[in-house]
Order: sequence, then C-alpha cells, then structure tokens
Amino acid sequence: MVVTSLKLQDLIEEIRGAKTQAQEREVIQKECAHIRASFRDGDPVHRHRQLAKLLYVHMLGYPAHFGQMECLKLIASSRFTDKRVGYLGAMLLLDERHDAHLLITNSIKNDLSQGIQPVQGLALCTLSTIGSAEMCRDLAPEVEKLLLQPSPYVRKKAILTAVHMIRKVPELSSVFLPPCAKLVHERHHGILLGTITLITELCERSPAALRHFRKVVPQLVQILRTLVTTGYSTEHSISGVSDPFLQVQILRLLRILGRNHEESSETMNDLLAQVATNTDSSRNAGNAVLFETVLTIMDIRSAAGLRVLAVNILGRFLLNSDRNIRYVALTSLLRLVQSDHSAVQRHRPTVVECLQETDASLSRRALELSLALVNSSNVRAMIQELQAFLESCPPDLRADCASGILLAAERFAPTKRWHIDTILHVLTTAGTHVRDDAVANLTQLIGGAQELHAYSVRRLYNVLAEDISQQPLVQVAAWCIGEYGDLLLAGNCEEIEPLQVDEEEVLALLEKVLQSHMSLPATRGYALTALMKLSTRLCGDNKAAILEKMPLVERDGPQADEEAKESKEAAQLSEAAPVPTEPQASQLLDLLDLLDGASGDVQHPPPLDPAPGGALVHLLDLPCAPPPPAPIPDLKVFEREGVQLNLSFSRPPENSALLLITVTATNFSEGDVTHFICQAAVPKSLQLQLQAPSGNTVPARGGLPITQLFRILNPNKAPLRLKLRLTYNHFHQSVQEIFEVNNLPVESWQ
Repeated sequence: MVVTSLKLQDLIEEIRGAKTQAQEREVIQKECAHIRASFRDGDPVHRHRQLAKLLYVHMLGYPAHFGQMECLKLIASSRFTDKRVGYLGAMLLLDERHDAHLLITNSIKNDLSQGIQPVQGLALCTLSTIGSAEMCRDLAPEVEKLLLQPSPYVRKKAILTAVHMIRKVPELSSVFLPPCAKLVHERHHGILLGTITLITELCERSPAALRHFRKVVPQLVQILRTLVTTGYSTEHSISGVSDPFLQVQILRLLRILGRNHEESSETMNDLLAQVATNTDSSRNAGNAVLFETVLTIMDIRSAAGLRVLAVNILGRFLLNSDRNIRYVALTSLLRLVQSDHSAVQRHRPTVVECLQETDASLSRRALELSLALVNSSNVRAMIQELQAFLESCPPDLRADCASGILLAAERFAPTKRWHIDTILHVLTTAGTHVRDDAVANLTQLIGGAQELHAYSVRRLYNVLAEDISQQPLVQVAAWCIGEYGDLLLAGNCEEIEPLQVDEEEVLALLEKVLQSHMSLPATRGYALTALMKLSTRLCGDNKAAILEKMPLVERDGPQADEEAKESKEAAQLSEAAPVPTEPQASQLLDLLDLLDGASGDVQHPPPLDPAPGGALVHLLDLPCAPPPPAPIPDLKVFEREGVQLNLSFSRPPENSALLLITVTATNFSEGDVTHFICQAAVPKSLQLQLQAPSGNTVPARGGLPITQLFRILNPNKAPLRLKLRLTYNHFHQSVQEIFEVNNLPVESWQ
C-alpha cells in the first residue's frame, strides 16, 4: 500500500512555517519516513515526486543518502520527467567517492546515443559534474561525436563535458584535437567561448596540442581584432565592451601560445597594443580586459615599448577608486618589478601614497612593492618615506616594515654612518617590533666602523638618556658604552654637538637600566657586561662604585639568563684583579696597540717598568673583553623550482653559547609561494627558540623574502645538528620537504 505524503509545495510551506528548529526537524523526519515507505513500496508513478522532496530536504542540510538508488531507477526510466529528476538527484547525491556513480555509465551512454536533445543535455551535464576518470575513458567516443552535431545546444554542452574530461584524464587530448580545429571557425558565441576554453585546457596539458594550436594564432588574432573594432555579438556586450568574457578567454589562450615563442609573439604584438589603447577603462568589464592584456604582454616575448605600456596601465589602476583594482595593480607591479624595474620605478610616488591606505591588505602590498623599489639611487628618499610610514603604520605591519627597512638599508647603504642612523631610527620607532638579529647586526656594524666609534657611542648615549623602554636599543647602547666609554668621556667627536659627560653620569645611567622593571634579563646582561668593561677604562676611584653595582644581578634570581650570569662571573674576576696605575695601564695599552697593528709587521714592545714592590703587572691580571668571533659564512640548504632557503649565522659577543641563525626564503620562480612554514628541530642537549617569521608569502621573481630567526643555546658546547621541515604551496601544489642540514660552518662554540 502506498503511503500518502505531502506534495513538494505543501512540504516547503510547512517547513517554512515551523517556528523552531525542533519543529522543522519533526516535519522533515516525518516526511522522510513517508518517502522511505514509498521507495520500499516501489511506486513508479510518484517516485520522481518523492525524490524531488528528498532533494529539497538534502539542500537544507539533512541526510538523503537513501535516495541514491532511486536516482539510478529514474535515470533508467523512459519518461523525461523521471530522467530530469533522476539526473538532478545524481548530480546532488552522487560523486566519485561513491561506487554507485559507476552504475549510471551505461544509462548515460544510451541517452547520448538516442538523439533526443533535452535528454542528451541532461546526460552531458551529469557527466561533466560527477564523471570519474573511468567514466570519462568509457564515454569519450560518444562525447567526441556530439562535438560535431548540428545542434548548437548539444555541441556547447559537449564542449564543456570535454573540458571536464581533459582535466580528469589528460591523455584524452589526442581525441579532441581534430574537432577543436573545426569548432574554432564557429560564429555562435557559446560554442566559440567553450572551444577557446577547451583549447586552453589542451595546450596547458599537452605539448603536442600546444605546437598544434600555434598554427591558429592568426585566426585568434583576427577574432579578437573583430571584437575590439566592430563588435562580434551585440547581445553579449557589457557596459560598452564587446563580449568581455570572450576577449578574456582569447587573451589567456594567446598568453599560453606566445610564451617562449618568438613568431607567435610577433604576430600578436600589434593586436595587444590595439586592445590596450582602445579599451574603455571606466568600467569594470574594460578593466578586466586590460588586466588580461597586461598579463599577456608580460608573459610573451613582447616589444619593450609594449611592456612599458602595460606598466602604465597598471599605474592608471593605482589611481582607480575601486580598492580591488588597486590591489590587483599592486600585486601585478610586484611581480614585474624584477624584470621591468625602470618602468615600475616611474610610478614610485603613487605606490608610496598607497602606504596610507586604510585597508590593511592594500597597505601591506604597497609596503612590499615600496621595499622592492629601493635601489642605490633612491635609497635615501625611499627609506625616509618608509620611516615616516613606520611611525604611523598599524601594529600588524610594524614588524614587516621595520625588517624591510633594515634589509634595504643593509643592502644599499651609501655610507656606514647613514646605515647606523637608519638602524637607530628603526630601533627607536619600532621598539620590540624588529628582528632579533638586529642587535647583533648593529653591534657588528659599529665595531667594524672604527671612524664612527665616537659618533655612535655619543648618539646611543643621548638616545638611552631619553628613553630606556626600547629593549633592542638599550642593549646596543649598553654594548657600545662598554666598548667605547672612554671615547664618550673624552668628548672629542666633531660630528655632533659637544656634550660633556662624566663618569658618574654614565654609571648612573647603567644603574638605571639595571634597576628598571622594563629591562629584560638579556638587557641586564648587556648592562652588567658594560660595567665590567668600564672597570678597565675608567679611573681607579670609580672601580669601587662599579663593583658595588654588580650584586644587582642577584635580584633577578632564577630568572636571570645565561648572559647575566656570565657577566656576574666576569665581574667577580674583575673584582679580584688589581687596579693598575696610570703608567702601567698606558704601557699595557701600548703593548695592545703593537699586538693589534694592522701592518702585520712584528714589533717588539718596550720593556715594562717594574711596579712598586719590584713585580711586573701581568697582562692577564686585567679583565678584558674577548675578541669578536670570526664571521661565519652563509649556507644554502634548499633549492627547488626557484625557491631557495639560506642560513646566516652570528654569535652575540657577550654570550658564546648562543647562536643566532637567520633563515631567508627567496623565490625566483614565476609563481608566488604561499602558506610558507619553516620548522626546525635540534638534539635534546640544545635549546631551540623559533621566532615568528616576517610573513607566509614569498612573491615571485625575487620579491621581498621571508626571514625567520632561530636562537640556539648550547651551554654544554655539544655538536650542532639541525633538521628542517618546509611546507608551502607553489604552482597550486602542496610541497613538504624534511631534511637534515649537514656540514654546518660552525666549527666550535668557544
């Protein structure tokens, strides 16, 4: 007995009339029970009506898997009303994960061969939606026959089905090559648009098809020229642009056919110039055509003047009021900056103005492009603009902006003094939003610029006297005062205004750093090391005052890090050492000057006068700072399809057990690297800390790289072993690499 149930319209009204979700579930559960009973009774008259209600329930998110077999029965029916609902149900309820979809292969084959256009259209739509590789191989001959049917309706759907088959089974390309050569002569808009799409898929997946269709480039050029000049189909024009969808598809195909092919590129050069100059840019449809034209110009072997025209089009996009268009322009210019740097450079003022965009995505893209535009001729002006942006940029961009400025200044610094001033400004403005290796890089830079020691220590002292909250800046200032405190007290720097500083003021400032609650343990370590070094450079009367400040490290207790503990131990050694008299210290400094002579000649020091009591002062009786470690060469550890990973090493001079590894990821390929993640592991005897990377996207063609800092603490001086895992997306593929880095250029931890 057939169980009566609601009609589809009544079911929809009852579901919409439910006031609560519980009432809705009750109505649906009751009706699904009626539908199951009807399926069990095998009612052939109302089966399509029951399945239609079940599909509506499925679209609301409720389970409807029990209707899969009913779809097969309706598809096998001879009535069109049954086939229509059956094919619709198959597209909604079946997919490649269910083996049941293979059961409709024979039904689709029969329907494709019947010659009834509506039924053939239903079968083709279903095949292009859920067709698996097995179904595509079995039904490819039937689809090939329908490509040349007289009915435009069937041919259009057959072309779309062929596109799906090529994506599923690329080896079927040879089957569809001959029909495409005939279909490209069609005048019907839908058939021509589908044919261009099918040829594009064939060329992307088959080198043989690419060579075959390069012969039709003149014909494609003529079709596009007709669209631009006289129009192809007035009913498909949008905002005054003749058939923009067809224009975009032809431009994409021309981009593929002209890539790395001189003859094809020469054929389409004049046409691309005509499209670029005659397309209206006041409407989005025209902007879409212009953008595809720009991409085509940049991918083929186009003339230099045409490439400049493409960059100028992107420059006009930057002035558009639509944020989406401005974002597309910034992204495209970032891809072109390596190959056409001079052309992009002309739009630098507009790019800099985009830094002030309220949209975070726009300002981030503008920042990346601005950093890529920095070169040796404009580094001063660009860094000044970026520093102004750094002072007002959002917090989530501050770290990227600061890191980019530091990298650009390091690469294109005109003078060491300017480089030092730039880093100091970034440290003052960005504070903690800088890379962890900025402190080590600045101390190394100052140490190598002997002529700027006095200038650097006085600048840093003035900055430290004004503000001790910026921890990276405080660390650099403490290190510099400890190294060159005698130059600070001498006051012989002619590059800045004279400033008289006495020993008590310097000691009071370092004591303030030690006592500040804002000082990190590492910062206190720098300050204590500076006090220890000053004990050998200041007068003997102040040594007792310096040693009184050393016990301040006890207040840190277990929170004190290794740097502070080592400074304390050095202070204890310094406290036990005798205070040299002025003549003795002078003779020792003369001895050090001879030992450090740059000429390399062996010189014999003058004999030392005996100290009071008849004993000579031994050189080891004086605490002195260890010599700076030798630079460690960089190492390239990974390279694949233009993606490179380099490691650079540095050791802070105040902590020999700490190794800083800067990981730099660069991308010289044609596609962006997205979702980039670098993870590391070391043996249990080592302590590893991974800092946050500067981003997760590496732009193509040598764009702004991603940097990340690894801090490895090795108190036991164990051998270094490092294992890395990289995951990223490149050319729409997920890449994962796990490898161990051997032959690290770190020979010793001493």
